[in-house]
Amino acid sequence: MKRKPKDILFVSIQLILFFAYLFRFSPIDFEISSWLQYIGLIFSITGMIIGIASLLALNRNLSIFPTPKQTAELIQSGIYKYIRHPIYTGVLFFVFGYALYSENTLRMIISVSLYILFKLKATYEEELLHNKFANYSEYKKTSGTFLPKI
Repeated sequence: MKRKPKDILFVSIQLILFFAYLFRFSPIDFEISSWLQYIGLIFSITGMIIGIASLLALNRNLSIFPTPKQTAELIQSGIYKYIRHPIYTGVLFFVFGYALYSENTLRMIISVSLYILFKLKATYEEELLHNKFANYSEYKKTSGTFLPKI
């Protein structure tokens, strides 16, 4: 299956941001109280749990590319009952939480960049899912993009 240019672009930018997240530029780091750091740590751990639960729920449907596999099924159970893109949610919770915990400004900037990228990627992905699954519009009405609907 030939990949669409948008698929490659989104995944490439995502990988570059993940790689950049590994670094620190100390002169711009910030300091916060230890209780805020621990809140960041809790967010990171929560993000890992959400991410693992999401990966397990997707099973064979998992792909790093936004375009769904030809054999993909629309998962609407487990965490996917409430959130349409819980892997992105898990990653965002982790990166924002760890940026806070590590008091790292560069990581915080990259976290914001990942949020913007995931918003764009999710919008593109949802267009494709809407075209693939007839009941996707109904699913969107009952679930949130990154957080459950209230």
